[in-house]
Amino acid sequence: MAAGDVMDQHEQPWSRRRLRSTNERLLLDRLRALGAASRAQLARETGLSKPTVSSALASLEKAGLVHEAGTHAPERGRTAVLYAPDPAAGYALGVDIGRGWLRVAVADLDGSVVARSDVRNRARASAALAGLVVDTARQVIANSGVDPAEVVHGVVGTPGVYDEQRRRVRYAMHLPGWGRAGLVDRMREELGVPLEVHNDANLAALGEYTFGVGAGSRLFAYLLIGTGLGMGVVSEGRLFTGAHGLAGEIGFLPWPGRQKPERLEDAVSGVAVVEAARHFGMSGQLTAKAVFDAARRGDPAAVRAVELEGERIAHTVAAATAVLDPDLVVLGGGVGHSVDLLLGPVRDRLRALTPLRPRIAPSRLGEDAVLLGAVATALDTARELVFARRTAETPAGHRP
Repeated sequence: MAAGDVMDQHEQPWSRRRLRSTNERLLLDRLRALGAASRAQLARETGLSKPTVSSALASLEKAGLVHEAGTHAPERGRTAVLYAPDPAAGYALGVDIGRGWLRVAVADLDGSVVARSDVRNRARASAALAGLVVDTARQVIANSGVDPAEVVHGVVGTPGVYDEQRRRVRYAMHLPGWGRAGLVDRMREELGVPLEVHNDANLAALGEYTFGVGAGSRLFAYLLIGTGLGMGVVSEGRLFTGAHGLAGEIGFLPWPGRQKPERLEDAVSGVAVVEAARHFGMSGQLTAKAVFDAARRGDPAAVRAVELEGERIAHTVAAATAVLDPDLVVLGGGVGHSVDLLLGPVRDRLRALTPLRPRIAPSRLGEDAVLLGAVATALDTARELVFARRTAETPAGHRP
């Protein structure tokens, strides 16, 4: 036997089951990293003996967690059967709740989105918003063709921070009434899916780290600039959330306003871009996108508003850099989509503000960052739950 699978003949049955489960989980994790592999390759990768690998693969295949994925014919030797994780063994639900849009997706265990819906958030009351989330999620699950019982875990991204003890979202300033207790419990009950709730900027940071430009970064900060201002921090692949889950709520930093002290969020968000454009002479029905579009056309008032936004973002980056020392700062959210206009002013102003020089890059995921972060986070738990469910022995001693 290899060192990793030594088993004393006098070990208790529960010890043998635990070792067998550990070996199976090790193989499944390696297969997820490799995509597909043969028995011999898995033995080399894990240090387990070939008989142990064969036995564990047989159990995983019987449990519906892996399947044959083709063959490999080497130059010498026999053709080898390749095994891969079965992505249809379970599913995860991701939800992104924003003031303007609600985005919902169902993904298989490989992380591939099998169904998705983006709908306008026209709810003007918290109960209506909770209902919209439930209805949209049900429709997405139905459209996916997946048995709802196979959707084993979900993650919801929302502005603010979820207080587990009080069972409510706090600090969601731009979603009126969203802080009411019981709303998340209602969604869990009506969907029949276990739900976690996380801050949207944190999830965007995880999404960007997993699928986007943040991959491989030692420590990076994701600035979510839209209706509000938030920041997610990923260190060595893990979120940093602070003692109370409030790390990254950079929008609450004070900012010297013209009339009275403001919050940084009031100066940097999309609303601030519109206010600055009006101050410089633009009129009519304005949105942040309209201001940026006008700036691209050379409108002087719009250009000045965008330059001011870049300067304020530079102050935000300087503050974050002084505290965190990130190797990368990602600009995302609605305002971040116009980073082509902002990078110049941000970098110019940053050079005048601080000697610290983090790399600044636009989000690669754009509007999907929060949703994909929710999916990635839900998948971590879903894979654990599916493995535990499918490898659990019945009283008769056979696999389900």
